[in-house]
Amino acid sequence: MSKRITADRVKLKRAFEPAAAGDGTRILIDRLWPRGVKKVDAAIDEWIKDMAPSTALRKWFGHDPTRWQDFCSRYDVEIQKHPEQLDRLRALARRGLITLVYSAHDELHNDAVVLRAFLLGRQTKRKPTPAKAATTKITNSMGTACRFEAREVGAPHCVDSHGDFE
Repeated sequence: MSKRITADRVKLKRAFEPAAAGDGTRILIDRLWPRGVKKVDAAIDEWIKDMAPSTALRKWFGHDPTRWQDFCSRYDVEIQKHPEQLDRLRALARRGLITLVYSAHDELHNDAVVLRAFLLGRQTKRKPTPAKAATTKITNSMGTACRFEAREVGAPHCVDSHGDFE
């Protein structure tokens, strides 16, 4: 079994979108249950609350795109404080498709985007050189792309949430 998690193994989906057969294992990664969503409709297989940003970080960020870069950096630090949950997510992704379910309205600036990039970026065995830093293209459920750059092994850095990708 390969240790590398490929991008096609980790999808993102809003909790308000209907569950689909192609979602694989659906994992809610928010600390709070999404308002107005019935548990039966959400079809959540696992709820990993500890992987959500802390209440203080979530309130500070407030989904303000001008705070996105700082949010990514601060959330990266918080993610690393939960190795057991991180290992669980990696194990699930290695076994099959997972969908990180989140409730944020902004599909480009939310914790699921950062967590997905972290899961994918942690698989790099060598430290990228500054001239050839590894980048990961993230496409949300609406087809909008954003890009992350791994500055060092295991520390993805949000580069651009509206980038143009060729």
